[in-house]
Amino acid sequence: MNNKLVILDRDGVINFDSPSYIKSPEEWRPIPGSIEAIARIKAKGWKIVIATNQSAVGRGIIQLADLFGIHSKLLTCIRQFGADIDGIFFCPHHPSQKCACRKPKPGMFLEIGTRFQVKLTDVIAVGDSLRDLIASSTAGAKPFLVRTGNGCRTILEHEKKVAPLPKNTKVFDDLFTLTKSIIS
Repeated sequence: MNNKLVILDRDGVINFDSPSYIKSPEEWRPIPGSIEAIARIKAKGWKIVIATNQSAVGRGIIQLADLFGIHSKLLTCIRQFGADIDGIFFCPHHPSQKCACRKPKPGMFLEIGTRFQVKLTDVIAVGDSLRDLIASSTAGAKPFLVRTGNGCRTILEHEKKVAPLPKNTKVFDDLFTLTKSIIS
């Protein structure tokens, strides 16, 4: 059984983020190198799963059909490189719902570990925000931070002692750079 698994946040890691949310496939734009990075990871035999907070659904900003359209565009882009995603997990809840799946809670990660039958201590989890890192670290996965998306702000808050990064967090410029490190 292949236990090599990478969990990726979506907005800010794979695609450009927006403070007003990604609301349609037309607004979804990949960060340069991110799709190629996913294809390279897959070519080395790793599984890739996306774990993403999508409160725009719970806020009534987008419908599930919109979210699925965005994910369809993401998958189409990845498939053009001969790769695929093994699963997409998302939390559609409004933050006030206090669900177990919304990052920084570890619910999505624990579900991924169960569904893919992997020990999360062997899993690399990539995010651009502190909530991504906390969720992955709490679940036992290895936290990796990219400087894209909210990554630079996350690093700045850490340096100003506003919000410390989880222990053993590794930092990379972007998903493509991180990929070169983990597959070498």
